[in-house]
Amino acid sequence: MTAAAADHTPVTVLSADDARRMALRAQGLLGAPDRRGGVRGVLRHLGAVQLDTISVLARSHELVPYARLGAVGRPAVEAAYWGAGTSFEYWSHAACILPVEEWPLFAFRRRRYRARGHLWGHQVAPETYRAVLDQLRAEGPLTSTELGGAKRTAEWWDWSDTKIAVERALAFGDVVCTERRGWKRVYALAEQAIPDALFGQERSDEECVRTLVAQAGAALGVATRADLLDYHRLRAEELDPVLADSGLVPVQVAGWGPGGTAAAAWADPAALATTPRGRHRTTLLSPFDSLIWDRARTERIFGMTHRLEAYTPKHKRVHGYFAMPLLAGGRLVGRVDPAREGHTLVARQVSLADARGAGARGGGARHLEALAAALREAAAWVGCDGVRVEALHDERLRPALEKLLAD
Repeated sequence: MTAAAADHTPVTVLSADDARRMALRAQGLLGAPDRRGGVRGVLRHLGAVQLDTISVLARSHELVPYARLGAVGRPAVEAAYWGAGTSFEYWSHAACILPVEEWPLFAFRRRRYRARGHLWGHQVAPETYRAVLDQLRAEGPLTSTELGGAKRTAEWWDWSDTKIAVERALAFGDVVCTERRGWKRVYALAEQAIPDALFGQERSDEECVRTLVAQAGAALGVATRADLLDYHRLRAEELDPVLADSGLVPVQVAGWGPGGTAAAAWADPAALATTPRGRHRTTLLSPFDSLIWDRARTERIFGMTHRLEAYTPKHKRVHGYFAMPLLAGGRLVGRVDPAREGHTLVARQVSLADARGAGARGGGARHLEALAAALREAAAWVGCDGVRVEALHDERLRPALEKLLAD
């Protein structure tokens, strides 16, 4: 048992429903959306938005603000993220867009990479490293191709020495990515791209982690120790010394433990101060959305076991290549595997939930309106003027669903 766990004296016991609503509100999916803050407000509040190469309806970093704000224009989403000096890309939960204000907070990770001295097994000559920095200093922001090449061969993993050097510089903090062009990282010297007030900050590892733990707690609402570790992929030896004085409040959550027992957790004090109320968002969620990116937490809160099947052989997939959970009424009530064909949004596979679980035959009729609304909104957002449902878990629901989609 860790010291943090041993010192855990709960101030209150939350029901599982209380915790679920707190999590939804903390993630911006319950209550009035912050439209004035817009996409940048979503990013600042979540603290991290995960990036991924897969693009079906849109890329995941676009789907995250869409889920919270509705059909905000896609060019506006990209403009809010890239090239305005308000964000940067770094290793958080995975490769993530982060608010530029968090630059000082990842100094602990940059120092750890630098102390390790290599990047994922790659080595590079010191003169190559220096040459990359000199070129960026002389020419300004560049892609790896503009620096001299990203790969030795056509294989995606066969990085050139230049690519190894610039990625190493990114991990160490000598270089920063504040923009992508055509999905390529644009690298710049950190001393030139990060505002002076942030670049010059010196924070200890402990200060960095303590602040990130508090930020993760605010973005999660209520979280177990494992949840807090996962949000920014912290190590136990980093989290445990700061958890007790992070500002988060120890609680217990009924039903979160083994066999439905209560479990120790930590809550954002602001989340405890008021009862979560307001309108629930109905939307399709990216599998990389921070509400559900942690499988164990998703199953604990929503009772849904969800896995990305994009890398699963096609004949072994259960719910589809990029199945997106359907959020409605504060619960995950189904999945949609989407695609686009011209101006038609295609739901290649749809399953809805009932009391017996997602996809059970005969269930899900009560979620048809939410499903139709989510499909219509998503279609309009990506410029489609029609929706076609290919496979439905219960074909008896098709006439009612198609009527709703036609209305």
